[in-house]
Parts: sequence; C-alpha cells; structure tokens
Amino acid sequence: MPQTTPPDDAAHQPAQPPLPAQRDEAVTTSDPERIRALAHPLRLAILDLLDDEGQATATRCAEVTGESVASCSFHLRMLAKYGFVEPAERVGREKPWKPVGAGRTSRYDPEQPESLRAAGELARIVVGQEAARITHWIDGAPRQPHEWLLASVMTKSSFWATPAELAELSRELQAITDRFEGRWAHPELRPEGSRPARLFGVVNADPFDPDAPPSAAAPPAPGAPTPGSVTIELPTGEEADA
Repeated sequence: MPQTTPPDDAAHQPAQPPLPAQRDEAVTTSDPERIRALAHPLRLAILDLLDDEGQATATRCAEVTGESVASCSFHLRMLAKYGFVEPAERVGREKPWKPVGAGRTSRYDPEQPESLRAAGELARIVVGQEAARITHWIDGAPRQPHEWLLASVMTKSSFWATPAELAELSRELQAITDRFEGRWAHPELRPEGSRPARLFGVVNADPFDPDAPPSAAAPPAPGAPTPGSVTIELPTGEEADA
C-alpha cells in the first residue's frame, strides 16, 4: 500500500499531552488532533503489525507494508508523539517500537464537536481496510481447510432498540473476545491447533431525519422475509471447484 511521506508536522502538538495508558488498558481519546493522527492508512497498518508481533523496527514495518524504511520511521515517530507507540528495549543496534496500552479507542465527545469529524475520518479508513481484508479472505476461501471455513461466519442483523439497549449491545460486542485475552502476548496460552482470527463488527442506529414527518413502519407483506439476521457461509474448496 504505497503512501507518500507527508511533511514533518512536529510543529503541530496535541491539544493536551497524551496520558500514559496502563498496559492492560486501551489508549482512549476524544482529542480531535490525536484521533486525526491515527487517520492514516500506513499508521494503522503499522499499529496492526505492532499489535500482532508485540514490537517491530522501522525495517520490519517496511518489509510488511511495502513502504520505505524512512517513511515507516517517520510515521512511527508521529505515533509516538501522539502517545500510541513507544520505544521498546533495544536489541543490539536495532531500535524496535511497541504499542502503548492494549488497543486504542477513539471516542466522540459532544463537548468536543470536532471529535465527530475526526472519528469519522478514522472510521472510513478502518472500514476500507477491513473491507479489503475480508475480500481477500473470501477470495482465498477455496484454498482454506474445510474446518476453518465452517467455523467462520459473516452475519448481519436488523432490529429495533433504544439508545440504552444499543449502548449495552456495543459494550457486549467490545467484550466478546475477552475470553481469548492474553494469547497474542503469551503463546503458551494458545490451544493446540489454534491460529490467528479476526472480528470486525459495527453497531449503529439507522440514520434519522428529525425534520421528516412521523410515520409508522409498514408491516411486512405476507410471505415477505422479516428483517433479521443474515448469515453468509462460504463454499468449501471442493464445492468451489465443482
């Protein structure tokens, strides 16, 4: 994913100095400038690599992303400046970096209206990258073992909920993979036969126009499918070749 190296923005300091996160906590921010610092495809790719491998040098980042070492080094410094990565223990002449905290949370704050625009910019990039990753997974499905295909799912649901219920569902979704906590950093916790897996989920209310006239939702026509969950199962390799 080739990216041009932007000019050094060292003159633009975060609105507030980043607060250090605990090792087992996510770095959480509503600061628009810090959120915008994340809204760059290469920076997100570098953070994914650091999350997966624990630490990496600019050279390693360049190998994985296809970017130059100089570009990766620049973006690592920017991520450090905004409190998302920090230097790891040096190994000889190598200068590895490691992520700060356990993940990152960019949160809209009504008291900082610009945080909505910044979070939206970041979300668009994340959605685009995840869509590309999922498409790559679908394209490669015929070459995967049957048991892994049968264990994977793509699901979509439609439902009615209050803001409180939607917020509760969002919290549940964020915690749904807690049962696997620690396995990235501690290989001894990984069961035999396990491999890396990914979850990408979005919980959102449908857009609402407060100026539109009120109207009751029309009941479904007889025999029409009721909005609900939609599950997509990929064919196995043998079926794809049939």
